[in-house]
Amino acid sequence: MVDFQMAEHYSMDDLKKIMELLRAPGGCPWDRQQTHQSIRENMLEEAYEAADAIDHMDMDNLKEELGDVLLQVVFHSCMAQEAGQFTFDDVVDGVCKKLVYRHPHVFGTVEASDSEGALSAWDARKRTEKGQSTNADALDSVARALPALTRASKLQSKARKAGFDWREVSPALDKLTEELEEFQRAVQEGSNVEEELGDLLFAAVKAGRFAGVDGETALHKACEKFIRRFRRVEQMAEGPLDQMDVPALEALWRRAKEEERA
Repeated sequence: MVDFQMAEHYSMDDLKKIMELLRAPGGCPWDRQQTHQSIRENMLEEAYEAADAIDHMDMDNLKEELGDVLLQVVFHSCMAQEAGQFTFDDVVDGVCKKLVYRHPHVFGTVEASDSEGALSAWDARKRTEKGQSTNADALDSVARALPALTRASKLQSKARKAGFDWREVSPALDKLTEELEEFQRAVQEGSNVEEELGDLLFAAVKAGRFAGVDGETALHKACEKFIRRFRRVEQMAEGPLDQMDVPALEALWRRAKEEERA
């Protein structure tokens, strides 16, 4: 049994202590076995679950999920401290210094009368801080672990700030059509299919941005719509779907689509 005093209410210091006890000899065998790499996916999963709580405006769940995200921060910090690399306090110190440095319009003399000006001040300080001397450096700094559609949108936004973008939607739509045709040819010829699909998706994100639509959000909603309509198809089917022919399945899909739009 570890030396720990139970309490009615716990603090940040208690969370750090609990994690240290879990990682210490005599603690939890699973927690002691983990590495930064082994719990990498946990960090992503907890962040997505917090985002899902936000989407559903579920504040009780959000409180819990934010705790899970915080746990991941403490977990990684504890492992780094054990290796003599940094501590949780170093993490807090770093983010505080970053917030002060990147808000010169609050903690300095830079003027920013609206959110666009504030974001420009933030971006300028960030580029200086990261040693990004070119616009390509700024693009290269976008995290590769982001969902691909989100990353594509961020890359395009940074390119736009550098002046590398169309001025209206029409060329973006033309590009989307061009990439679709190239993808169709690639499928027919059986070559460069993956590359052409990537170009098509990138062009779709670009067209969506001009229309004021986020590609990641749009695809997420399309997935939810697919689930709803698939469920309805399954309800209307008189037997297992894998025993029905394609025309019958398409007919059910059209009915499900019409019902949803009615």
